[in-house]
Amino acid sequence: MGEFFGFGGYQRDAEGFMSWQHLTFVTSLILIMIGLAVFLGRRNKHRSDAAKNTVLIWAALLIDGFELFKIILLCFRSEDPMNWLYNLPLFLCSIQLIAIPLAAFSKGRVKEASLDFVCIFGILGALLGTYGAGQNYAAYPVLSFDNVVSGITHCISGFASLYIMFSGMCSMKKQNIVITMGILCGFCIAAYIANMLVDYNYMFLMQGDGTPYDILYNLVGGHKVFYPASVVLLFFLYITGFYWVFFQVTKKKAVAVN
Repeated sequence: MGEFFGFGGYQRDAEGFMSWQHLTFVTSLILIMIGLAVFLGRRNKHRSDAAKNTVLIWAALLIDGFELFKIILLCFRSEDPMNWLYNLPLFLCSIQLIAIPLAAFSKGRVKEASLDFVCIFGILGALLGTYGAGQNYAAYPVLSFDNVVSGITHCISGFASLYIMFSGMCSMKKQNIVITMGILCGFCIAAYIANMLVDYNYMFLMQGDGTPYDILYNLVGGHKVFYPASVVLLFFLYITGFYWVFFQVTKKKAVAVN
């Protein structure tokens, strides 16, 4: 158990990013994520809003519970009393720690916008945080606390995203696009300020750090302004593209029904 939780450092070598161990582990998590989301989403699609929301409440409690436990253990495991500064929930996937509870517990337009936000970014975060997490799987063994908890929390985000789609909870109203982008922009600003204060790489706004962001980092030559601006621009383009695809699909379904 001490080896799994990494007390004193991991004695095992990391199997490596994109190793068969890495791919097998994250694919198993992704399949479980998809299976649960499809099953529960289709089962609850025609049930009451309260019944649909119960699943999101559980998702919110689990993702925040796992993340809080991770932060506490990492701080306890470290000899540096200021280690918590490098474990703040300020990554793209970390927004779901706030967005999923908002989607589960809020009401009105805030709930609608939060549901849309989780729907848009949950599945992206799940894929980037599992298949694309080069910084984790290159540093830690696959079956370690760091990677197992990270895989679980990222897949809870993906589960919530798919569940919202299959249960029919997403509204994707055009007037909520501004709120969705505002949530993301506010989070990016907070992450960038934190990066400047503690010299870290939240939201991967400073460098790619072994993730697919390295491609963008290399394209702009690691420019201190163009790189973070390009990362944020990619997020906005992704939001716009997601809405466009959603509207195209729903428009075709409406025509087919008529």
